[in-house]
Amino acid sequence: MIEYLFDSEAMGVQAPVGGSRLHAEAVPAVPMRYGDAVLSGDSMLPVLPALRELLPAGGLQRGSVLTTGCWGLLPLALAAGASADGAWCAAVGVPELGVLAAAEAGLDPSRLLLVANPGQHWPQVAACMLDGCDIVILRPPERPAAQLRRKLEAVARRHGSVLIVAGEWEGAQVRLLPLRQEWIGIGTGYGRLRARKVLVAADGRGAGARSRERWLWLPGADGTVHPAGEAQDDTAVEHLPVRAQQA
Repeated sequence: MIEYLFDSEAMGVQAPVGGSRLHAEAVPAVPMRYGDAVLSGDSMLPVLPALRELLPAGGLQRGSVLTTGCWGLLPLALAAGASADGAWCAAVGVPELGVLAAAEAGLDPSRLLLVANPGQHWPQVAACMLDGCDIVILRPPERPAAQLRRKLEAVARRHGSVLIVAGEWEGAQVRLLPLRQEWIGIGTGYGRLRARKVLVAADGRGAGARSRERWLWLPGADGTVHPAGEAQDDTAVEHLPVRAQQA
């Protein structure tokens, strides 16, 4: 069993009456991590081919933090490559994500942990998942304080996990944000949505500081994520405001 104890003040949560500290409920550890069994000593987790050029080393660096702006298909797509290759993944704070939706996005349901509503204990739950899983997708309920970010970043580094944040996270090594999108399949008053083309921009710190942009099918008509050519008609492209990005 894994149990984390955090200072309630530092973690930004209210302590129960009669005590100044709180702890999350004990969470069972996964039986064996992907890295321990398969890639011991390897510092990189694989990603889908369409995402490789957007990442500094062509994969997910263990111990790093990535942010995607907010919730959507992009966080799942980032985890799909490693999941298909045997990595354990967890999603914390995303109640609308079900097993079927995760599987359709390419994640292996047999190696997936879902914590839909962690409540005020979300930092402790995220830390437990970072200890036991290779990749943790986290949607914080609020913008985390600097001290809390540093604590969770330290947990990810210590255990060689990757934290993918669907939200704001200052100081993330890599930031992937959708800039524009084009929906395919809708005509003038007729048709059905079949695919979505998204322009994704990447930047960050250190090796990820160089800006990169790629058009991706997110998803394509077959439901997969793969490279796309540039938009054919800019008038049909929707420009996404920074705070309203969904990918």
